Amino acid sequence: MDSKASMEISATAPMQAALRPGAKSLSGGAVTGSERIMACSLKAQAHFKSSGEGTIGSMSVSVLHCASAGFESACRIPALPPLHRSHGLHGHSYFATVRAALPAGWAAFPGGEVEALRARIGEVAAPLDHALLNDHLSEPTDENLARWVRTRLAVPGIVQVGVQSTAHSGVDLDGAGHAHVWRRYRFQAAHQLPNVPAGHQCGRMHGHGFEVILHANTDLGERDLAIDYDHLDEVWAPLHFALNYRCLNDIAGLQNPTSENISAWLWDRLKPVLPELSWVTVYETGSSGANFNGQSYRIWKEMTLDSAVRLKHAPGGHPLAGTHGHTFTLRLHLAAPLDQVMGWTVDFGDVKSLFNPIFKRLDHHPLYEIAGLPDGDAASIAAWVLREGGGVLPQIDRVDLYETRGSGAIVSRADSEELIPV
Repeated sequence: MDSKASMEISATAPMQAALRPGAKSLSGGAVTGSERIMACSLKAQAHFKSSGEGTIGSMSVSVLHCASAGFESACRIPALPPLHRSHGLHGHSYFATVRAALPAGWAAFPGGEVEALRARIGEVAAPLDHALLNDHLSEPTDENLARWVRTRLAVPGIVQVGVQSTAHSGVDLDGAGHAHVWRRYRFQAAHQLPNVPAGHQCGRMHGHGFEVILHANTDLGERDLAIDYDHLDEVWAPLHFALNYRCLNDIAGLQNPTSENISAWLWDRLKPVLPELSWVTVYETGSSGANFNGQSYRIWKEMTLDSAVRLKHAPGGHPLAGTHGHTFTLRLHLAAPLDQVMGWTVDFGDVKSLFNPIFKRLDHHPLYEIAGLPDGDAASIAAWVLREGGGVLPQIDRVDLYETRGSGAIVSRADSEELIPV
């Protein structure tokens, strides 16, 4: 499959309109979330072929190839006050990523884009590894490092370049060069969802180690200085105090504390003090969560696949031409209006159960034996998942598939939201 996929899908109209609240199922009982989803799902058959911009029915799809490189470096940030912890000499395990809409023919062979992109970002990052970053740039902040990497990549179609100095903070540059700062926080809390059907596991009081990512677009607002991690820490601190070691149902405004409602609750309290806020991400577990940007909600569900692959277009004797494998990280992104009663867009449990037959076709299987899967590269597999997954979960509008951390492909409908670091 070329770096951008073209997909032709002949799809029937929905089998029936989505069932309204209060409707009865065929069995006479209350309609479940799964039945609501299945009621509006599309029966789709698809055929993939190589080309530029692609379509799913009347919808365009885009393919981004992703690659990453790590480097261990020392640095100091002279612009910070002398007593600031980052003013003096210190070090980090950095991680740089690039996401690009590569033109057809950029790599040596179709399907070789991830390997070629990974080699390129590795070459750019190599001089920084086990080096003093100040020898390369005077103020080696994450943002300045991302700009340094971007100017040296010489890769067409760059959509995003990111650098993170820790596992919980980083900066992403978008296609226009705007910097998006993000930082991850954690709190421990209990909750229960009061409106779920009887017997639903989330109806019982239980707890999570919640994680929150605050995303700030430094080009929003009118601040003289760019947003930094310390400022994000300051605005988060009172919210951490309000949420940590609490029962969320007891907090005003969180009587129905779904991930979506928590993200909106946080947005309402953060936006007035952080005008640059662009997204709030809430992880309920390590594999699922919700995003909110003040207007729309998105959720994702993540899983891993242990699968064998071959690349059909790799030249003879190339390692990727033979049977090899990965522990893939697969992330499904879904967009839907908020159900005002349930407080969610789609039940995470329904996503898992409805997608499970597709998951079983992929996990612990040789993917080159799957009919209709054109090749074993990340973009081809992700496009296949978007097609198959959309048949049972029409809310899916983006699929991320990574062979290794940060290296893989993102296939999305062209009308999906901007990239968010999840």
